[in-house]
Amino acid sequence: MFPRQSGLRFLAQPPDTINETFLREVDENLRRDQLSDFAKRHGRWLIAGLILFLAASGGWIYWQQYQVQRSEKQVEELAQVYTDIGANKVAAAPQKLDALSDSGKKGVRASALFARAALALQQNDHKLAIAKYKEITSESGLPEAYRDAALIRQTALEFDTIKPEEVIARLAPLAKPGNPWFASAGEMTGMALVKQGKKQEAGRLFAAIAKDKTVPQGNRDRAVQLASSLGVDAGTLPTATNQ
Repeated sequence: MFPRQSGLRFLAQPPDTINETFLREVDENLRRDQLSDFAKRHGRWLIAGLILFLAASGGWIYWQQYQVQRSEKQVEELAQVYTDIGANKVAAAPQKLDALSDSGKKGVRASALFARAALALQQNDHKLAIAKYKEITSESGLPEAYRDAALIRQTALEFDTIKPEEVIARLAPLAKPGNPWFASAGEMTGMALVKQGKKQEAGRLFAAIAKDKTVPQGNRDRAVQLASSLGVDAGTLPTATNQ
């Protein structure tokens, strides 16, 4: 069982280490024999398992690459639709945008829905545009920025057909200083308050918009005029006409 060199090495050991050396060599040979037997019995299964693992890993890598390539292709398709719309080639645009609206990529899906709503408005189909904006706002999986923008546009289209309290409640999270949509949401909220007869409250809201330096100047100028028309002094502010 043991090679000759192993026996000579054993005899050369000091007496106090013979037992330890002998046991170690027995253990090493036993492990070697067990490993050989295991390989004979299970070698084919080990190879098959390794092949399956490599196949699964390769498949996962391929799928990831496919998803990236598909996303890139969809972005290119979306850009081409934009180009076609800009060139007034809109015959096939609705179908292409509807297909892209089903994309698993959130950015592609949201952009396609926005484009579809804009195209509907261009074609005077307000009902369809509102439906597309609602689809965006109701999908919690889309980024908040997309949903907020869609909510503003949806509300602007529906402003004359829904109750003032619905406008106020819907836009409440956005009609606050510091929010990127404060100007648009605040103006619509203010006008809804006027419809309710709450002119002082509306005037104070317009004054707050006028004093917010993060709001675009055009919106601030308009807010000054609206606040003044409601009897609220928005303060002395620079306007586009007297700069």
